Amino acid sequence: MPALRVRTLVTGLDHPWDVQPIGGGRLLYTQRDRATLSVWDHGHHHRVKFPSGQVWVKGRAGLMSLEVDPDFAHNGRFYTCQGGYTRGGGHQIHVLAWHLDDRATRAREVGELLGGIPADPQARHSGCRLLIVRDGSLLVGTGDGYVGTNAEDLTSLGGKTLRLNRFTGRPWPTNPFVHARDRHKRYVQTYGHRNIQGLAQRSDGSLWQVEQGTYVDDEVNRLVNGGDYGFNPVSAHGTAYNENAPMTDPSLPGKQVQARWRSGSPTLATSGCRFVRGSKWGALDGTLAVAALKASRVIFLTFDASGHLRKVRAPAALQHDGRLRSVTVAPNNDLLITTDNGNGQDAILRVSPR
Repeated sequence: MPALRVRTLVTGLDHPWDVQPIGGGRLLYTQRDRATLSVWDHGHHHRVKFPSGQVWVKGRAGLMSLEVDPDFAHNGRFYTCQGGYTRGGGHQIHVLAWHLDDRATRAREVGELLGGIPADPQARHSGCRLLIVRDGSLLVGTGDGYVGTNAEDLTSLGGKTLRLNRFTGRPWPTNPFVHARDRHKRYVQTYGHRNIQGLAQRSDGSLWQVEQGTYVDDEVNRLVNGGDYGFNPVSAHGTAYNENAPMTDPSLPGKQVQARWRSGSPTLATSGCRFVRGSKWGALDGTLAVAALKASRVIFLTFDASGHLRKVRAPAALQHDGRLRSVTVAPNNDLLITTDNGNGQDAILRVSPR
């Protein structure tokens, strides 16, 4: 395994939830609780004019995941998954499309692509990870909103991976329930999830997901269209949220998709993920890099061509910066990692082999 070099690009941040390259060596990043959008440009950084006041910030909700359009150089589009407000005065998680001006100083809302993702009043299990797939679709990973019935309920957007057209917001035509009468059900690609924190696409085109466990079993899952991943935290005595429910419950009707990796006990509080690419990474080339919050590390998971786990590595060089939130691949295949410690103590890190 190669020795790793870790450099700090930006400091003084507060819960930077996501970071994405936007060309020309620049990076676009969010801060969850401050609900701010900023640009790093070769050592300098500036705030983007952005309507922070429309973001609902509480607990684990705020300005969260960020994805940049593959054609950003021509259309200036990017996407956010964030806390928001409903017309009735409640709260939701929703996905919005934006346009960044040529000087990268102002973001203009293009429109809401998807709303109504359930939000717990205390903002537990807010999920909220975005990924643009190679076929152009937008994948959205959601949390169950701390409602026990949501994950297995196909009419709820909570506890799911959702797939949609990134321009129109319509359900993706290959979704397994795209012709369903219920509008929400049409968006569902997979269900039975607790709190999705990471999404990634492998070089073979397969889609993978990371979710946080209860008191055991953070999971890495390979996504199967229409798959049930088996989380159903409904108490046997009613609808109370059962924190002792297994992450994959074999007693449920039908067939449940088994995880490709589990943390066991204790959990690591897994978060963002990306597949590492490039020969410069040596033995880490092709591994899935998964950030961990509670465990304060990045783990590199090696899967074989069939998707079976072969090896787990946790380099010491990535165990000194506290809680780690997101992992992104830079254009030169370096990794960009955000820390998540709060109180202005956070940073964006750049990681490369020595």
